[in-house]
Amino acid sequence: MGFIAENLSTYVDGFLVTLRLTAVSGLLALVWGTVIAAFRVSPLRPLRAFGTVWTETLRNTPLTLVFFGMVFVAPQFGIIPPLGFWTAVICLATYTSAFVAEAVRSGINGVNVGQAEAARAIGLTFGQTLGNVILPQAIRSVIPPLINVLIALTKNTSVAAGFAVVELVATGRRLGVGNAAAGAWVLVGVAIFYLVLTIPLGILAARIERRVAFAR
Repeated sequence: MGFIAENLSTYVDGFLVTLRLTAVSGLLALVWGTVIAAFRVSPLRPLRAFGTVWTETLRNTPLTLVFFGMVFVAPQFGIIPPLGFWTAVICLATYTSAFVAEAVRSGINGVNVGQAEAARAIGLTFGQTLGNVILPQAIRSVIPPLINVLIALTKNTSVAAGFAVVELVATGRRLGVGNAAAGAWVLVGVAIFYLVLTIPLGILAARIERRVAFAR
């Protein structure tokens, strides 16, 4: 533990980068994932097809491959992503949006079909029905799964260590290179800081899940 205390400021620097990655990419993934979920339940076939291809492709693609595609393949098509932090945000948000979309879609499908029929009966459009009637009910029930998606995102930020982002894992790797004899404590320090993020999120998800179950 003495090693961790001595290098606490270095760990904190990496932790803050991980926290920023999680927060920014998580917010973007929540927004875009909700849009993709709306596409998947849209009455327009092209939008449903786009949403399906997006979610199924990304859910079945390793995150590392998404990073490689953005860093090495996209420039071949004239797309030059900003290196470092923002490239990681784009990759993490894109990848996570597919899982957000599926969680939100499951919530939408869980809303009684009579709600949508009643909304259409009073003249609401699909967009109005989805935004004003269905989504407010759906989001409440999918908050715990969405928090679990964010927990997975927190751990997935470690992939950014291989692509010029000095987050928690990259920080641990640098400490390990300079302190080979303390390799075990380096990993313990990294694990502790990940747990600082994931355990509170897990507790929050459990509490919300119990409240939702009680409300039902």
